[in-house]
Formats: sequence, structure tokens, C-alpha cells
Amino acid sequence: MGDRAAWPKDNRLVLIGDVHGHYEGLCRLLDLISPRVGDRLYFLGDLVDRGPSSAAVVELVRQCGYGAVRGNHEDMMLLTFEGKQINAARLFVWCNSGGDETLASYTSTELLWQHLDWLHRVPFYQDLGTVFIVHAGLDPTLPLVQQTSKECCWIRESFLGHPIPYFVDKTIVVGHTITFTFPNVEAGQIVRGAGWIDIETGAYHRRSGWLTALDWTNQWVYQVNVLYGGTRQGELETFLVDLADFSWSTS
Repeated sequence: MGDRAAWPKDNRLVLIGDVHGHYEGLCRLLDLISPRVGDRLYFLGDLVDRGPSSAAVVELVRQCGYGAVRGNHEDMMLLTFEGKQINAARLFVWCNSGGDETLASYTSTELLWQHLDWLHRVPFYQDLGTVFIVHAGLDPTLPLVQQTSKECCWIRESFLGHPIPYFVDKTIVVGHTITFTFPNVEAGQIVRGAGWIDIETGAYHRRSGWLTALDWTNQWVYQVNVLYGGTRQGELETFLVDLADFSWSTS
């Protein structure tokens, strides 16, 4: 894993995994990427929760006009404040999933409402041509028009374990499921299955700390460790574990 002196292609498509409120780490990652005019950056959801600076992360993505899809943590946040009324039961669930750190990161209610309005407009998925991005995955049994937040933000085994790619002409890139939870995968590695790639390397998790960006155009990976320091980068294949035929469950 090392530096590349010259890039073969400009106008990069760069996909960034779950940030989970680690603003300083994200800034370091963006410095490593060095976005240029014409580059397209997209976030795979879970901008918020668990880390100390969720409000700053959302504000950066919003102000820079980067693309994003909704994650399950944004979904919990939006449901908590649905109709601009606090739902106590949903607030309890959200706070137990890292929402308390998110609330603490807001210095004003006005900014919180602005971010909630923006998050409401973030789509569940985006079709980027040869790449399709969604936070968690898609239900293999449903057509695209029937996929809801339940599938796009929360699905795991039924998508990840399906042996047939959902699309024949594009790769689905996801976050949501930390890659070291797959068998024989080390912290920071990227996982490839049947028609999908998972770049959620567990930035918030003390077993990992790695935050990942995938330059799809050049098949290049950038990583910073938000917990323990350090950066690394290299060709996608050097980070990749191919699990197209894996057997996996959360139990």
C-alpha cells in the first residue's frame, strides 16, 4: 500500500463510508483525497451518531454539496423528530445507538432543524451508472421501486448472502455492515460479494478506527484511522477480500 505519483484518470467518482460523527478524521481523509474540480464525492450514509462531531460532519457535506444516501442512523434521527415533534420512544432507541452524542454536538436548535430538513431530502439510493450506492443493500426479492427505508437502510443477511447479483450491469457499493464482522476479514479490509462491495470499515469501533474512501474511477482506496492515527492508500485489490461464496450471519 503506497502513494501513486500520477493518476490515470481525472473526474473521479469517490465513495466514502460511514463517518459516524468523526469530523476531524473526515477532514484528514478529504485532505488525503484532495478533491479537484470535476470530482464527484458521495457519502454512503451514517454521517451521524457515535462520534463527537455529527453536526459538523453534516454541515460539511451539506455546504460542500457532496452527494449522499440515507443511513439507518439518519433514519432513526429523522423518525425521532418526525413532524418536528419529539417521539420519546424513538428518542430512547436513537440515543442508545449514539444519538446522545449527536444531540450534544448541536449548538442551536435552528441548526438541528436545518439539518433535519436537509436529511429529509437525502435519497435512499443513487444510481451513478456502473455504480449504485445504498447504505445497507436491497431486498433481492423486490423490484427497485418497492425498496423502502427498511431495506435500503437496515438490511443485512438477505442481501449480503444472496448468491445472484441484483444488477447485471452495475456494482452496488454499501456501508452499514462493518467488514471485520465477515469471516476471515481484518479491520480495514474491504469486502466484495455477489455484485456488491462493502466499504464500512468501522471508523467508530475501537477494534478498527479506519475510515475508508474508494476512488471507483481509479480503483484506489484511501484510509485514515480516526481513533489511533495514521493513513494509508493503495490499489483496491490490495484491500479487498472476495466473499462471493461466503456463509455469514450476525448470530
